[in-house]
Amino acid sequence: MKWLALLLLTAAPAHAYEITRVIDGDTVEIAVDFLPSPLPPKLSIRVMGIDTPEKAPRAQCDAEAALAKKASAFTKNAVANALEVDVVILKWDKYGGRVLGEVYLDHQSLAQSLISAGLARPYKGDAKQSWCE
Repeated sequence: MKWLALLLLTAAPAHAYEITRVIDGDTVEIAVDFLPSPLPPKLSIRVMGIDTPEKAPRAQCDAEAALAKKASAFTKNAVANALEVDVVILKWDKYGGRVLGEVYLDHQSLAQSLISAGLARPYKGDAKQSWCE
């Protein structure tokens, strides 16, 4: 069943999806109509190419937890105020429970917006820098 979902994901084009929930600064949930039953009609999209601070209890310090709240609030506000949402689904992430993708809000990259606001860092899969230093 997972191979079928993967096949469907790789065939999914850039599309105007509805973001149904902001999970944290770099992860949103979208409604989808292409997954077969009994899979739920939703996917968690992890914004590819960035790292945002971890929320408590995964945060390594209070400063990281505070920045994570700001990143989540930034993303929630950006999603709430966007007139147009476009998502490019790229691939399953290494943990398998979510998908890597790009999110554009009113033609602006969410990843770049978070980086510009100081709430994310570029991330290429290597060791993550601490937010506590």
